Amino acid sequence: MKLHNISFNNLRRRKAKMAFLTIGLTVGIATIVTLVTLTKSMSGDIERKMDEFGANILITPQQNGLSMNYGGINLGGVSFDQKEILESDLAKISTIKNGKNISAVAPKVLGGVQIAGHPVLLVGVQFDKELKLKQWWKLFGEAPKGEHELLLGTDAAKVLNVMTGDSVQIKGESFKVTGVLDQTGSQDDSLVFAQLPVAQRLLGKVGRLNLVEVAALCSGCPIGDMVLQIAEKLPEAKVSAIQQVVEGRLKALDQFRRFSYAMAGVVVFIGSLIVFVTMMGSVNERTTEIGVFRAIGFRKSHIMRIILLEATVVGLLAGLLGFGAGLGGARLALPFMVEGKQVALVWDSVVAFGSLGLSLTLALLASLYPALHASKMDPTEALRAL
Repeated sequence: MKLHNISFNNLRRRKAKMAFLTIGLTVGIATIVTLVTLTKSMSGDIERKMDEFGANILITPQQNGLSMNYGGINLGGVSFDQKEILESDLAKISTIKNGKNISAVAPKVLGGVQIAGHPVLLVGVQFDKELKLKQWWKLFGEAPKGEHELLLGTDAAKVLNVMTGDSVQIKGESFKVTGVLDQTGSQDDSLVFAQLPVAQRLLGKVGRLNLVEVAALCSGCPIGDMVLQIAEKLPEAKVSAIQQVVEGRLKALDQFRRFSYAMAGVVVFIGSLIVFVTMMGSVNERTTEIGVFRAIGFRKSHIMRIILLEATVVGLLAGLLGFGAGLGGARLALPFMVEGKQVALVWDSVVAFGSLGLSLTLALLASLYPALHASKMDPTEALRAL
């Protein structure tokens, strides 16, 4: 009788025990596949949301001088030959090599104006771009849509003593306050926002900008490369990466992956223990059978091959079932783990082959000691049980 026939016959005779072993290993592999698949799918969604959540590249006018600013206190400064950002140059940003990694470009113009006798900082923005860039904004009212509409920060609204629906005068023109920002804890609370073309006209800066914020998808390419590419397109501007934002996002994603892989490691350990205990029990139950094999001339290598072949069959079966079950579990769990319907389940061939390889490896490694133990069994001691 061939060795593989002995292994297959033993699996058929011990269906309950082998089914328990297969189920135990399948649960372990399925859990790992679910965790890894959810991690990949959620990481992609988190990267997309974090990349769109605020700017990570800042474009400002080039100037020859140093600003004397420390701890939020501005002591003034002297600059010479200050350049300006032209609004017409913004189209060049999308033409860079990594233009597809740009999520939003938000131009701004700033200048001081008087409202009801109070000096305030007027900021001209494109509200569709600004709201996409600052998704944490909460508005009481609506974002401005018309030319003569304003959005006020919380502190600005208190100082000016106005609320949604009120009107204010700026340089002889009447503007309606359509919305007030909820407290943000940033400089936005003290600003007055208007449509970009209107603010440019009021400030005498038509076609010119003070700064441009860019939200770049840092998961798709290095931010440093994009900074250099934009700087080549806009040589008159200063382009810099907001390093704290970039590093914070990457660190958060790395910690999320580490946690998922640590959980997968715990499951791998538990699955290995299940295989080891079950195979060791199987060997102890087959003491007489192994003694007969050894008595009729089977070598130690033959005994090991029989047991390891059984483990191979169980490992392959558990790998296939575990991958299918894990993928199904991830599909069911994903809607509860993320918000929105844009997140797609990531199917990775590496995970598919990896689950088979891992299952097979676990089964063989966990069965190695029981196989060695069985091969070293003394035939005379084993046959005493007859």
